[in-house]
Amino acid sequence: MLMKNPIICALDTTDIEVADRLIKALRGSIGVVKLGLEFFTANGASGVRTLAHHNIPVFLDLKFHDIPNTVAKAIRATAGIDSFMMTVHTSGGRAMLQAAIDASMEVATLTGKERPLIIGVTVLTSLDQADLTMVGIRDNLNDEVARLADLAQSCRLDGVVCSPYEITRLRKQCGNEFVLVVPGIRSDINAKDDQKRTLTPAEAIKKGADYLVIGRPITQAPHPEKAAREIFNSLK
Repeated sequence: MLMKNPIICALDTTDIEVADRLIKALRGSIGVVKLGLEFFTANGASGVRTLAHHNIPVFLDLKFHDIPNTVAKAIRATAGIDSFMMTVHTSGGRAMLQAAIDASMEVATLTGKERPLIIGVTVLTSLDQADLTMVGIRDNLNDEVARLADLAQSCRLDGVVCSPYEITRLRKQCGNEFVLVVPGIRSDINAKDDQKRTLTPAEAIKKGADYLVIGRPITQAPHPEKAAREIFNSLK
């Protein structure tokens, strides 16, 4: 299921009231709202449900990475949350990834709703080649992303998170049905922050991204709704 508006707005906050105000302002200009580890750790499942009245798809970005049984139980535990998409780390291995997708199907059975998409995180966009070398990964960064995407697809995951730099290769490798969720999107690619592999929204969509994860360029703009609308218009 692909949204007409590919913008996923990352609400990087622990404050429910701030999140509520942002969603209210942005819901006509974005397609999906992302609630991550920061928000979930502070507010839990009840915090996510508090925002459900906005009726906007929720990307629950918790990046599960643990033994298969624990990840499966964690995904089952989200059955009370109406999430559109969830993440796991592909580096968790085949058994963990298969347990995750099976658990998502169980969630659908329990709720009677469409199951959440399970998306595999490849290499975080905060990392570069030097960072991979530092933790003992000798493969070229792009090859590492491609290898993890292949593993994710073979385990029946719906797609992966990748940086803008890997979109073209993964689209060719994995086909058009495999969902590519792309963070590291910056209107000003010269902006200084913790993202190292970035591209503009229009460039990422042109390369074949399905969803763009955009946080600070929207949420920290003087007028977030205007910023989101301008980004969406730039994609047309």
